[in-house]
Amino acid sequence: MITLKGENIYLRALEPEDLDFVFAVENNEEIWEVSNTQTPYSRFLIHQYLENAHQDIYIAKQLRLAICKNNSFEAIGLIDLFDFDPKNKRAGVGIVIQNQVDRNQGVGKESLSLLIKYSFAQLGLHQLFANIGADNEPSLKLFTTFGFQKIGTKKDWTFNNHKFHDEYMFQLINTTY
Repeated sequence: MITLKGENIYLRALEPEDLDFVFAVENNEEIWEVSNTQTPYSRFLIHQYLENAHQDIYIAKQLRLAICKNNSFEAIGLIDLFDFDPKNKRAGVGIVIQNQVDRNQGVGKESLSLLIKYSFAQLGLHQLFANIGADNEPSLKLFTTFGFQKIGTKKDWTFNNHKFHDEYMFQLINTTY
């Protein structure tokens, strides 16, 4: 049986109490580049989103989980499966750790490990993919640690700080489950 609890963190469903956290993450302009966000979200929209977060991944085509330290209910990050395609057995993966102090502590690594196992063993996916900015060294290192392979480059894909940036597409094929 796959568990979404690791040695130091666990992944849980979003709760109404996560409103302030999700609002802060979605409205943090520093991470808009990696989330393809361009406008702020209202508390009302986040509240509506959380009211529907209970939907099954087969209906919503996405799953967003809160990343929490084992000794706390408080979310420190989010990890997503998006563009869930059960027919072709694939989904995209995204991850964000809110505060700099929680980064480079193994939280992302443990979270991604749990999500990969869940995706392959529980959801029966054949592949996961990730879109990562060419200059996002921490994410490039994280995903390649788990065997994600670069399968392409989207030239001048994003426009930030008055210039265009490449984005890489990575893919992990399930060979274990």
